[in-house]
Order: sequence, then C-alpha cells, then structure tokens
Amino acid sequence: MNDWRIYRGVGQPHDGVRRLPEPPPWRDFTRAQDGASAGSQDPSGARRLGVRRRRAENYAPRPAEVDAVNAALYLRRPLLVTGNPGTGKSTLAYAVAHELRLGRVLRWPIVSRTTLQDGLYRYDAIGRLQDVQLERARGARGNWSDPGAGSDADGRADGDGADRDPGIGAYIRLGPLGTALLPSELPRVLLIDELDKSDLDLPNDLLNTLEEGEFAIPELERVADRQPVVEVLSHDSGRVAVHGGRIACTNFPLIVLTSNGERDFPAPLLRRCVQLELEPPGEEQLTAMVEAHLGEEGVAAGQDLIGRFLDREPGEVMAADQLLNALFLTQHTPHAERLTRERIADLLMQRLDRSR
Repeated sequence: MNDWRIYRGVGQPHDGVRRLPEPPPWRDFTRAQDGASAGSQDPSGARRLGVRRRRAENYAPRPAEVDAVNAALYLRRPLLVTGNPGTGKSTLAYAVAHELRLGRVLRWPIVSRTTLQDGLYRYDAIGRLQDVQLERARGARGNWSDPGAGSDADGRADGDGADRDPGIGAYIRLGPLGTALLPSELPRVLLIDELDKSDLDLPNDLLNTLEEGEFAIPELERVADRQPVVEVLSHDSGRVAVHGGRIACTNFPLIVLTSNGERDFPAPLLRRCVQLELEPPGEEQLTAMVEAHLGEEGVAAGQDLIGRFLDREPGEVMAADQLLNALFLTQHTPHAERLTRERIADLLMQRLDRSR
C-alpha cells in the first residue's frame, strides 16, 4: 500500500476507513485478551504497561523510584510523584500493582472542580426521590414513604411495598478514595492523577482522610442504630457492606499522587507524603518502553527516532508517548517517501514547552 493516508482531502466519499490497521496498543480500548497477556485484569494497566510487558520485565526502574515506592509501602504513606508530562508518573502506579499483584488500579483524575466528596462517596438523593415518586404514581400497594412516616430505618415502607425499595445503599456509590479505604487483606493501589490541577482547597481537604485512613457517611450514620450494616456500591461496581456508617481501612492503600509541578503544595500535605521527583526516561527506560509496546522489531526500526528523542536540547520538554506515537505511525508507512516519514515525525514530536 503506497498511499498510507485514510483521509485524502478529495471531498469524495469512500470506504478507506475500513483499511485502518489495529490501534496502537496504548490506545486499544477493547476488553480482549490483551489485558490478560499483560498479567492484569485491568485493561488500563495493559495499555499503560504494554501488551508485551513480559518481554521487558527484566527492566528495572531507577533506584530512587524503587526506594520511594518501598518507603511509601513500609510507612503507609502516600507517594507524591512530580515530573514533566510523559515521564511515567501514572504508569508507576500500574507497574507496582502489576508486580505486587494488587489488582485493578483505582484511578481518580483531578480537575479544577474536583472536591474531596467526589473521591469519598456520592449519595444520589434526587435519584432516590424520583424512584419514590414513580412508585407512588404507579399506585402500587405499600407505597414508599419518607423515613419516619410509616417506614423502617432504611427508608422502606412497611408492608408489601418494602420489597420494591432497594434501600438507601442502592443510592450511595463510593468514589476511588472511598473504595481504596475499604477493609481488605492487601492494600489497594489508588492513583490520584494530576493533583496540581485541583483548586486550592483540595490538598488541604485530603489531610485528615490521608492521616486517619477512615471517613464517615452521615446518611448511614443517622440510621446506624436501627440498621448497622448497609450494602453500598463501590467504585469497582460491586456491593460492599458498611458497618455503622463508617469506613476504616485495615491496610492503608498505596496512594500515588501525581503532579506536573505546576503549583506548590502546602507543607502539611508534603510532610504526610514520600516525595519523588521523576526524571525523564533515559535510553534504557525508553528502549524497554518501546519493546513493551511494539516489540523488538519496533526498537530496531525506531533507533533513529529514539536517538532523536534522547538528543533533544537540555530542558526541552517532550513526552515519551510522543515518541511511541511517532514510532507506531512511521512503521505503518513503510512504503512512504522518507520525506513523508520525517514530516510525520516532526508533526508528532513537537516540544511541549514551546510558545504557541
């Protein structure tokens, strides 16, 4: 296939999109067997670590990274990882979960509107009220009623209507942080991604929960004397029991907080964390990364681009996934002219810190 282009800009409809090859492994969102081949049931882990992870498992991260992870595990403290975009901050959480067999990584992406409540739990009071109103409108026997008005402690109506009300627990869903703090035999891995994108309050709001490893659900505490155990939904979409309206961890989770260094954090948060400054990947790390995603043939065919990535000017910011994108696409244009392949590489490997 001499012309690698799918979209040609000719304005005439055609079926060229059917010629699209398989997506890059790190952009494959299907729940196929790739997740299992990465040694994880988490498709996100397979995408981040590489579907050929086993071919690169002899690669060891830098000693400082290993020491920081172990310090966080031993001390039961969060790990604050700072570095430029694309240096592998988020991937570190998946690598630890993969090696220690800690299950699926719980991910909490942070945006400017994120609050502590988002991470702990959400109570869908409006949804519950709508269900009550719909059930009443049907005129069923034993209509639901408000708590305290002919209903039990969980808000279910006395009589035949009780079996139609799933209870308050069906309207409470734990967030990533709340799920990570559930009692468990082994610690969960929680990735709090890009904490520096939050508003000014969130780092301080996290302090008590990170220190105590527990939190309360007031909606369940109010009925705890009459219904001490309530099943709620977890972030994993399973049902878990909450006792007395409180959740307290038995094994403190490995919490990996990432930051691109766009802001400073308050000292109380810093003293509660093990801090790690992640350096840009070197030749060994890049080679292992490319091999994990594209195999040995990808490394051999991409030596020129790997060298170009490593030879960039000091202080020039470029992400490793830019290199992977360029390698994947140029390897899918083997018959294109060299000038075309160089133009593709220039398009995909632009420095991130250049002025726009």
